Amino acid sequence: MKRFWRNVTIDAERVVRLDDRPVRTPGRTPLALPTAALADAVAAEWRAVGDTLDPREMPLTGLANAAIDRISPDTATFAAGLARYAESDLLCYRADEPAELVARQRAAWDPLLDWARGRYDVHFTIVTGIMHAAQPPATLKRLTDAVGVRDAFALAGLSPLVTTTGSLIGALALAERAFTPDQVWQASQIDEAWQAERWGIDADAERVTAAARADFYAGARFLAALAAGDEVTALARG
Repeated sequence: MKRFWRNVTIDAERVVRLDDRPVRTPGRTPLALPTAALADAVAAEWRAVGDTLDPREMPLTGLANAAIDRISPDTATFAAGLARYAESDLLCYRADEPAELVARQRAAWDPLLDWARGRYDVHFTIVTGIMHAAQPPATLKRLTDAVGVRDAFALAGLSPLVTTTGSLIGALALAERAFTPDQVWQASQIDEAWQAERWGIDADAERVTAAARADFYAGARFLAALAAGDEVTALARG
């Protein structure tokens, strides 16, 4: 689509407007954002559009569209889909050799699991190899509840964090700001970095990783904008 607007504004309902016309989701709902910070971030994407609109350059708009059109109609089902990642979280599946890789995984992954143990009072089954092992039912229940309490916009931001890393624990740690985006992303790439060091960089794999990284950091920025709004609301309430 060619750019047809000159000005981008945000109205009192935090709807992004193009020359006083509301931006609408693919489902034709006005694009109203829950926080001023997120509205500003989405509006910035529309201001940055050149001659032609490319949705791939507007990830926060895409996540907001998903929150409104795809997730809001049935947040419980969407949340349950994300929560299922707890059944086979990346952080619970470890290499048995070589010793250096084992040590790297332990150094990067154990702090995240320790955080989750303390935060949710859960226990984990740690597996050596790739054979599936069930996690304790209480652990799955508490992590499912931790996802299920989030609203559509929080779930939209959480989704790329989970799907690009394969770790619900890492995504929750980032969402609750116990770890930084860089810490969680780098932890999720331990195995890939090891393979690249040993065998060199594969161009196709690097493109896939770059796309995943972009999605991951978009989700992190999306959640940060939501959190900024929460902080302002909390201060206003005293």
